[in-house]
Amino acid sequence: MEYAEIGIIGGSGFYNLEGMEDVHAVKLRTPFGSPTEKLMLGRLRDRSVAFLSRHGHGHFLNPSEVNYRANLYAMKMLKVEYLFSITAVGSLKEELQPGELVIPDQYFDMTFKREKTFFENGIVAHVPMADPTCRSLGEKAYNLARESGLAAHLGGTYCNMEGPQFSSRAESLAYRQLGFSLIGMTQAVEAKLARELEMCFLPLALVTDYDCWHQCEESVSVEMVVANLNKAVAGVKKLLPLIIGAIPEKREACACASALATSIITAPAMIPEKTYKKLELIVGKYIKSRL
Repeated sequence: MEYAEIGIIGGSGFYNLEGMEDVHAVKLRTPFGSPTEKLMLGRLRDRSVAFLSRHGHGHFLNPSEVNYRANLYAMKMLKVEYLFSITAVGSLKEELQPGELVIPDQYFDMTFKREKTFFENGIVAHVPMADPTCRSLGEKAYNLARESGLAAHLGGTYCNMEGPQFSSRAESLAYRQLGFSLIGMTQAVEAKLARELEMCFLPLALVTDYDCWHQCEESVSVEMVVANLNKAVAGVKKLLPLIIGAIPEKREACACASALATSIITAPAMIPEKTYKKLELIVGKYIKSRL
């Protein structure tokens, strides 16, 4: 079986990972269906890495159509422990400017069309989400970004709307009144699923616009997003190898790695055999059998 320590999910404008060596494609099928497309495996900074384009090359899936469970479960099948999620976002704060990098540490999930848990059909788990991202990994990435000259911000709340339409001005102003920092369409569900998979989750949000609340700026458009995104992507592509190179070869003690230890509430004997087999990759370290 193929193996990767670090998984990277690329969002809008980020469809490939440059600098990888020994690159080859792997097609996986999970108990939750197929990922967006084949995963690209290789080595970067002498570490094993798996890359997946969230929306696909050519961007053929909208945010609601992405099979997030299959994408992340495929990463788990490769034994990924660190998951980087790259996404384009609108800024809801003056100080978070287009072209800059934000590493959010909170989410407000407003989506309603997506599957958000692996635990169903006879097994229940309630993982802690008070701190939905990996704090130590986020701080490491932020420090490296600043040292490399990138304009970066650590912390803030990412409001995850359903999309695919952009916000109305009334919505955008309301999000600002609620104190949100960013508006986007993808990352909150990935944070939840990564926690269930006990992965260290690093969000890298690329600011492309001021949404439509900013009266001094033109309303958000695809052209504006793409232009600002291309600038931000170039910086993050230089940053990723630095982060990967700074990750210790042996995973440090982290709450992310034991998120399920006290979260599975269903009695083992009550878990249907079919469900157990489906989730054995996730729960097997805690439940060796159903009896």
